[in-house]
Amino acid sequence: QLQLVQSGGGLVQPGGSLRLTCVASGRALDDYAIGWFRQIPGQERKGIAYISPTADDRWFHDSVKGRFTVSRDNAKNAAYLDLNTPHSEDTSVYYCAAGRYALSRPQGLYLNEYDYWGQGTQVTVSS
Repeated sequence: QLQLVQSGGGLVQPGGSLRLTCVASGRALDDYAIGWFRQIPGQERKGIAYISPTADDRWFHDSVKGRFTVSRDNAKNAAYLDLNTPHSEDTSVYYCAAGRYALSRPQGLYLNEYDYWGQGTQVTVSS
């Protein structure tokens, strides 16, 4: 079993920056693609970023493209989502997820391709 533990959420000012961290235990993370999702209460969970196991493929939803970056350090069994110049509309609960066979597609990420999920972390963008 793979366990994912998230950290780094909190309050960030518009135009600031925040790093979310997703650390894995139980198995090596380098066998898994990592997806980042976010969810607002009452709405469906939506994929916003993806990084392949070797980091040679990255994908971003249009709503965060050019502002958020995704990276990973397989030696540390960790993945990261950097929220740069966030807007108030980026306020949400953010989740990392790992899927051995998960792919990026132009239309987005498929939740059912992810077998393991972090616990979620709240990000609030406000001055």
